[in-house]
Formats: sequence, structure tokens, C-alpha cells
Amino acid sequence: MNPRERVVEALSHREPDRLPVDLGGTVSGIHNKAYANLIHALNIDVDVRIDPRDVQQLAKPDDVVLERLGVDFRHVALKAVPGPGGITPDASGRPYFVDEWGIKWGRNPNYYDMVDHPLKDAGVGDLDDFDWPDPRNPARLEGLREETEDFYHNTDYAIQADAFFGGIYECAWWLRGFETFTVDLYRRPEFASKFLDKILELYMEFYGGYLDVVGPYIQMIDYNDDLGMQTGPIMSPAMFNRYLKPRYQKLFKLIRSKTKAKLFLHTCGSVYQLIPDLIDLGLDVLNPIQPLAANMEIEGLKRDFGDKLCFHGGVDIQRLLPNGSTEEVGAEVRRISRVGGKGGGLILAGAHNIQADVPPRNVVAMFQAAGSYRKTLGSG
Repeated sequence: MNPRERVVEALSHREPDRLPVDLGGTVSGIHNKAYANLIHALNIDVDVRIDPRDVQQLAKPDDVVLERLGVDFRHVALKAVPGPGGITPDASGRPYFVDEWGIKWGRNPNYYDMVDHPLKDAGVGDLDDFDWPDPRNPARLEGLREETEDFYHNTDYAIQADAFFGGIYECAWWLRGFETFTVDLYRRPEFASKFLDKILELYMEFYGGYLDVVGPYIQMIDYNDDLGMQTGPIMSPAMFNRYLKPRYQKLFKLIRSKTKAKLFLHTCGSVYQLIPDLIDLGLDVLNPIQPLAANMEIEGLKRDFGDKLCFHGGVDIQRLLPNGSTEEVGAEVRRISRVGGKGGGLILAGAHNIQADVPPRNVVAMFQAAGSYRKTLGSG
């Protein structure tokens, strides 16, 4: 099987010739420091490419690296439009920038963190006057049609469309502040509803224009919205059904109307209690399968939801990849593959981005255990 056939087979709940693997997306990527160590260990002479305003500080893996690891996907991303100004130091000397939503991000050793929220003091009347991003800005789609058509016609890789780093819920609290928006949901439902409706309206336009360009060619379209903590969902199923489910339904219906690609949701943490509602919404693929979060072990998810959902991710990045031995990594990958891959329905990747502290030997061990690593390419 070629990579696209392999991915389609797994997403159709059938077992392919080997487990599909992924690296390089918005939520299945690799931190630039880990990537620099990886290419050195593999003796591959390429530059570390990175968008300096990428808040996750992910590298853009080169094809030669993806080929060595046997990655079955290539990713096409909706382009961000820079906010005002560049990266500048604040009064303390800490580099920061302001994105197109007006959110201020400050640099720490490995990432950028939010340090200010532009709508933290807003009321209902302020939402219409806010300087919202323009979904129709042509810079977002520049070169995407050509890139996606090239992948589709001239390679045999599966194509995943990476749209946004955050979703409707995340966008709301990023603009408002987490504590403030949480209070909004309970104490200011009129404001919270209007706020979420405005964000949904923008997302419908973002996804609509994006999928008009890439929709015919892709095999998976992502939507990212963190709904879980380590111990359980951030909000109750009742609150999810009140605020998010009807808005997801509208967005997912639009997405379905513009592409036959499988619908992929990234949500960190423990979301077991929300999975029945996500299935009801027509979700196809759940990511990242964070194994140390409550009730997110692959055995239980496969048993309870494996006939309706596919899973993407699964390899622990909290303890195993940074601290485990190569033997431990290999054994765990083989276990996940055996349990989650039975009957299809699993794409193996890290349970989120591979972080800066992951040694290259464990990255290689993960792909070797998955059976995708190609020893004949290169000299490393």
C-alpha cells in the first residue's frame, strides 16, 4: 500500500499493511529543539525551519526527515496573518508580539505564553466594535491550492488540512481570559452566547474559504479545541451541550458540505465523558489520546468507542518519550499498535507535539517500533 491508501484503509476501520504514522501537523509536530537534535542524530544536513511567531515553536520537518521516519501524511495549513508590529522586547526585556486577534504573547525558554487578553473588560456592546480578523484576507490562502494539488497529484501521501491552533471555545477564553470567560458561562450567559456566536461566524468563514480551496484533495480536516484537563473535562457535559455542541454542529455541517475528508478533533486531556456527544456530532477521528489523562487509555477507548471513532496519537509525551528507555518506548508503541490498531482505526503519533526534552533516540524508537522507519534512506 502507498501512504494514502494506508491511511484511508485505517480510517475506514480496516487493517492496512502497517500502522499509519504521523508527524508534522499543528498538534502532531515536533519542537524545534527536539528537531535540531533529531536531524543531528540522523546525520541529515537540513536547516531547522520555524515561523518565529509560532507560539508552539514547532519545526517544519523537511521531506527527507519525514521519508526517513516513514510518515504517511503531509500537512497543508491555513496561513496566519501577522498582527501589528514585530517581535519586540517589553520593559523587562522579554520578547513579545501581538497577533491578529489582539492577543499578546510573551516568550519563555521554549514557547510563547499569553500575557494579555484584548477583550478582558468587554461587555456585550463592545463585541461589534472590536477589530476582528478578516477571514477573507487573500494572504491566508496564498499558494495553498498549488501546494495541495501538488501533494495530491504528484505524491501518494495522505493530506491533512491544519486550519487553526485553537477552536471556538479556546478562542473565546484566549480573547477574554480563562477565569473571566468561565465566569461568563455561568453568570453572564447572554454575553457568552453572543461572544461564541461571533467567533462561530468568523470560523464558518475561515473554514468555508479554506475548504473551497483544499477540500477536494484532502483526507483529513482538523478542528482543535481543548476541552479536557488531566482529571476530566473542563466543563460538564451539560455545559458542553448548552454552549458548544450546537455551535460545533453548525461548523461541522459546513465542513461536511465542502469536503469528503474525515473530521478530526484535537482536544487535550480527559474527555471521555464528552465522547458520546462528539460521536453524535459526526466526529470521525479523536486526537491526541493522552494516556496519562483519566479514562483515556487506548484499551478503554477502543472497547467503548472503537466501532464509531478512529484514534490519532496515543504515545505518551509526558513521561515515556522524554524519560523512557528506547526499549520502553518500543514496547509501549507495539502495545498501542496491537490494541488500537486491531481492525483498523488507529494512526500512531505522539500524544501531542514532541517536546523539546525528548531525546532523538526515543523519536527514532517510536517510528522503528511502528514499522515505518526506513533505514536505507540517508546515513544516520
